[in-house]
Order: sequence, then C-alpha cells, then structure tokens
Amino acid sequence: MTVRLVLAGCGKMGGALLGGWLERGIKNSDIIVIDPNAEVAAGLGKRFGVKVGAAADAINDGVRPGVVVFAVKPQAMDGVVPAYARFAGHGCVFLSIAAGKTIAYFEEKLGKGAAVVRCMPNTPAAVRRGITVACSNQRVTADQRLQCSELLEAVGDVAWIDDEGLLDAVTAVSGSGPAYVFLLTECLARAGVEAGLPEGLAERLAKATVSGAGELMRLASDKPEILRSNVTSPGGTTAEALAVLMADNGLQRLMTDAVGAATGRSRELAG
Repeated sequence: MTVRLVLAGCGKMGGALLGGWLERGIKNSDIIVIDPNAEVAAGLGKRFGVKVGAAADAINDGVRPGVVVFAVKPQAMDGVVPAYARFAGHGCVFLSIAAGKTIAYFEEKLGKGAAVVRCMPNTPAAVRRGITVACSNQRVTADQRLQCSELLEAVGDVAWIDDEGLLDAVTAVSGSGPAYVFLLTECLARAGVEAGLPEGLAERLAKATVSGAGELMRLASDKPEILRSNVTSPGGTTAEALAVLMADNGLQRLMTDAVGAATGRSRELAG
C-alpha cells in the first residue's frame, strides 16, 4: 500500500501500529509522526527513519496525507484534533483509536465533510496479535475503508460494524479484555500457591497454561465449549473444578457483570 500517513501520537498503541506498518513494507519516507514529546519524537526519527514533528503545523502546507491516525489519549483530543481540519475533504480519511470519542465528535472538530473511521484495538497489537473493530461515517469511501483495514491488519485481525453504539460493548470485551485474562492468570497462580506450589512454579504454570490454551484455541476449528469438553473427563479433576466455576454465581455471572460495568463506563465516557 502506498499512502502518505500522519500518525498523531506515538505511545504504546501508536508505536505498535508504526512498527507493524514498517514490517508490512510501508516506506518510512511516507510516514510523518507528530508527538509533542521532543525526546520521543527524536528517538522515533532515529530508530525508524520517519519524519517527526511536535505539532500539526510541522506538516508542510503542500503535504496532503491520505490517512491521519489519531493515537493520543482521549483527554488530549481537544488540543490535537482541530489542527488537522485543513486536511478534511482532500481525499484524507481520519482514523481514531481513542476510546469514548465518537464519530460525531470528530465531525464537529474536523468539519462535516470529514471522512472518519473510529476503531477500538487492543494491547496484543504490540505482538501483532490484536483485534480491532471499526466503523465509519458515510463519507468514507470503499478505498479508504480498505486502506484503514490494511493499516490495522498490520497488528492483528480487523472486523467492521455498522452500528457505532456496539463499540461500547466491543471496548468492554476486547479493548479491556486482556486485563481480564491477566487477572485470570494472577488468580490461577495464587490458587496454585494456596494449594502448596512454590510461587515461581505456580506463576510459570499459570502463564504457560493461559498462553498455551489461547494458542490452541486460535488454531483449533472447534468452538471454546468443545475444547473445554475435550479436556473434561466425567468425574475427573477438571469436572470438579468446573462445577465451581460454572455454578450460578460462578465465572459467567462475574464476567457478565464485569463486561456490563465496562460497557456502561464506555457509554459514560462517550457522553
């Protein structure tokens, strides 16, 4: 893909995207990174050979980016987004990875003619194993949607939805989901210690089990419930543990409540 890219913000997620793009063969000469942290910007320029600047006014007037990616914190958007309005309506699509900032928000800041894609990635993007869900306004063309898909696929899978309101639930399931898995791993290790295992061994077992089961699930064609059933012998140790986890007040109830809480908070942040 050949397209002039502007990456506004290069923290953890922005850095993951940048690394993925370069691995995919996008030329560093086609990328401009804007980050107000001079030390970060200088490091990126030296490490990746990309053009860097501290603010949008560092982009020459003659430059017409095909895609502007907003990868700054949601609370910083008000001070960042308006400066890019000059690119709206010139074949540019704006791609935001910020939680809680709606398409309507970007249309207000960039102008009604702006082509906007809002998406929710997750942190496994850092190892190119993320998943991103995206939606767009009606001004995004088929080619622009394809461009955004290709950029996001550099760090994992991509799915598109038509109903922006579903992004709150997406945020709760996949955006916040890695934290749930990390907590599960913590709890499994702690339970192992309480069962008598040395702490180091319990943590090693828990991490290897969770990551290995995840890889098995990724590669298998069977649904998770089939994989679970395959591990569970009637009357065995796994069945005994699952009887606790699958009780009415067990893991499903906790997870449903947790996702509901996160969904509600995402809606609050979106206003």
